[in-house]
Amino acid sequence: MIWRFGLLDSVFAPLAPSHWALACALVLPLLAGVVAACVPPRRTWPVLAVCVLVVACGAWLMMDAWQAGLLRWQWSVAGVTIALRLNGLGALLLVVSQCVAAAAALYAPGFLRLESPGPQARWLWPLMGVTLFALSLVWMAADLLTLYAGLELLSLAAVGMLVLSGKPAALEAGMRYLLLTLVGSLTYLMGVALIIGHWGELSLARLAEVVEPGAVAWIAASLLGAGLALKAALFPLHGWLTPVHQSAWTPVSALHAGLVIKASLYILILLWSILLPETHWAPRFVAWLGALGIVWGGLIAWRAQTLKTLVASSTVAQLGYLMVAFPLLLGPGVAPIAKSLAWQGFWLQLLGHALAKSAMFLAAGNLILATGESSLAGLAGTSRRLPLSLLIFGIASITLMGLPPSAGFTAKWLLLHAMVLEGHWVAVAALLIGTLLTAAYMFRMFRYSFDETAPRHHYQPLGRGMDAIALVLALAALVMGLLAHLPLALLQGGDA
Repeated sequence: MIWRFGLLDSVFAPLAPSHWALACALVLPLLAGVVAACVPPRRTWPVLAVCVLVVACGAWLMMDAWQAGLLRWQWSVAGVTIALRLNGLGALLLVVSQCVAAAAALYAPGFLRLESPGPQARWLWPLMGVTLFALSLVWMAADLLTLYAGLELLSLAAVGMLVLSGKPAALEAGMRYLLLTLVGSLTYLMGVALIIGHWGELSLARLAEVVEPGAVAWIAASLLGAGLALKAALFPLHGWLTPVHQSAWTPVSALHAGLVIKASLYILILLWSILLPETHWAPRFVAWLGALGIVWGGLIAWRAQTLKTLVASSTVAQLGYLMVAFPLLLGPGVAPIAKSLAWQGFWLQLLGHALAKSAMFLAAGNLILATGESSLAGLAGTSRRLPLSLLIFGIASITLMGLPPSAGFTAKWLLLHAMVLEGHWVAVAALLIGTLLTAAYMFRMFRYSFDETAPRHHYQPLGRGMDAIALVLALAALVMGLLAHLPLALLQGGDA
């Protein structure tokens, strides 16, 4: 399956405009973050200008990857070779990451004006820049060194962003997250060291050629899997996820839940496709944990008393949908048509969830900011004054529930088709149960919001455009389902 990740030789050399687009996509977020730390933007237009330029560079690279099939870059720095590659999957992940990061950045000025956080707020900008830079490295890395650098930069930037609020609860949860992510990094690094020590290869493509099944591959895959599962909050290693979002700033939660945890999951399936191709027990074990995670995360969200707990807990269940697809992607004896359907459904689900979950966190932040209430009961009657925020929450819920015409519906249809073809009935049941649980906890939130008997509260007016930014993300997840043939065409490039 490694060719699906673009781990092969490129026929076409990138043209000069592609080099400039790559440099802009990587460097501009870092430069803009440093400038914004020195001169924090008070309006959205300077942020918008930078975001448009970054997304335009990502779109240029995506068009090049569409036409060429695969782009590769390679440099030698101090005797160390750094390699990047970009295929259809990487281009999709890159552009969606840029769009979600742009939405979080555009939302931040209005949020910070209402939150009045203090001087530490200036550090949000460089940390967001590092986050986008690290995500871009992860999506395009062609060697273990670049992959590790991107993952560690991403983890450290995420910890920094999550504690920026300075609240005692945020600091406590952030310190716990830091310790756990360091444990995950250490475990991951031990797996990488074992790979390099045994096979002596940094290049992912060459590693795929020399890896042999056996004890070393299994031990390395186990170490990598444990560390990355902890970083990705995969069930049952998800205990840190909800506490860090309780006190985190809204744009940070949108960026973290939408993108950061997805990077570790991407690396996990990439490296396991190299170390454990066509293996039986490891992907099935992950699938069983995913089925339990769907039920457990849905039940926790259904019983949640606060809005952020509901949204964060639902992430555990949504990640379970991706985990149950592991046997279809990595298992032996899977029919080519089922594997192709699972590949498309897996990444479409991940991309749709990234957009919808970011929109949901922004909408939830608007509700909390406007009312000053974080509990579901405290949000009673908000339909009178905040109909647009509730509408955005509802549109994002359509994708998470997997209702037509959203990306969630198309992705689940593809996954269910593959599962039925292979007779994975437990996975089919888990997806159906998860859909019902998602509807249950989403409608529970709306039951409170549309309580007409609730007393009228004082509402703080939101900043201009804060709802509009969240609405664009929610609609993007919806439109991705309607125009699913476009991302699927990029994903099918790996099948050529």
